[in-house]
Amino acid sequence: MNFVFLSPNFPKTYYHFTQGLRNNGVTTLGIGDEPYDQLSQECRDSLVEYYKVNSLENYDEVYRAMAFFTFKYGRIDWLESNNEYWLLRDAQLRTDFNINTGLKNDSIDGIKYKSKMKEYYAKAGVPTARYHLVNSLEEGLAFVKEAGYPVIVKPDNGVGAAATYKLKNEEQLRDFYANLPEVQYIMEEFINGSIVSYDGICDSNRDIIFETCHFFTESVMDVVNKGLELCYYSRKQIPADLKDAGRRTIKAFNSNSRFFHCEFFLLNEDKAGLGKKGDVFGLEVNMRPPGGYTPDMMNYANDIDVYQIWANMVCYDKGNFDAEKRPYAAAYASQRKGKAYAHSHADIIAKYDDYIVMYEEMPEVLAGAMGDYAYMARFETDEEMFAFLDFVVQKKEG
Repeated sequence: MNFVFLSPNFPKTYYHFTQGLRNNGVTTLGIGDEPYDQLSQECRDSLVEYYKVNSLENYDEVYRAMAFFTFKYGRIDWLESNNEYWLLRDAQLRTDFNINTGLKNDSIDGIKYKSKMKEYYAKAGVPTARYHLVNSLEEGLAFVKEAGYPVIVKPDNGVGAAATYKLKNEEQLRDFYANLPEVQYIMEEFINGSIVSYDGICDSNRDIIFETCHFFTESVMDVVNKGLELCYYSRKQIPADLKDAGRRTIKAFNSNSRFFHCEFFLLNEDKAGLGKKGDVFGLEVNMRPPGGYTPDMMNYANDIDVYQIWANMVCYDKGNFDAEKRPYAAAYASQRKGKAYAHSHADIIAKYDDYIVMYEEMPEVLAGAMGDYAYMARFETDEEMFAFLDFVVQKKEG
């Protein structure tokens, strides 16, 4: 099998994907814009060959790299980046090189455009917030008259919480329309809910191979726009209603043979015409691994290797692991530069050294959403985990 992986060096743990494939005897071919001698040794060892381009944004260069690999190794069987930013690039390359093991141009819209996702959530029987595609101020005012303030505006084709805003009144609404971005935006009614994700890997029949969930203490939109600390965690058990909604969602979307990251709201209060407190609402889907080092958190919580499980799915359409084993609750907590915290890095290490499984100073491109200093830890009980989260983010008094 010939597998082309785009940008195998970023995030830095993504070489584990090609490593898992190579463990299974796959011919792993990488395309990226970092010089070969600057790749980590682990990344180099995971690849049969690497083709450097000046920019992955330059489609002609990437196309030529694909043509070279096809000439040298024969037909390309799989192509993937596992990165939301490159989903459209992946689809275009699959279309141009007739790679049938992933989404092509004619089927990518449902997992890339937030407005299209609504149709698939409806197919799954999962409710979503009301919305409209931003056009004129008059239409925006009419939508707000129906849905009420605040409303959320974000790019219809966007990555994460980039350029996402909450408009609280007509003044802010008019200012948004007066400076309307050039890209297509979507406007949604605001839902007072806690964000939880349903994450995992599915096979070619959209049956679940591996599944877990993550609870977020703040929305990523607020983390980015307000400079908050990102804290999220996974518990030993997935709530039954979330598991049901998540599985129905995966069955409804174009999600064959993929890692998935599905985001939901759990309503914090009854909302007339929508649902009761605790009901599950669809937010958006991302048919790629959850961001940052969350795949590593899955590994630590479950004592597994999700990168190898994904590679086994690619090669054998099954995971080949113990799906019942889940010994830990795991948590991610971050701090921000320039903020005064009650506990220093030394304090955190002194108290939780036996539990911390990863500490990272996040690269700038990830820091906006993930925090500047990131701690990941695992515990046998939820109580220990919540105490750790509070300890890391606690501010100095005064």
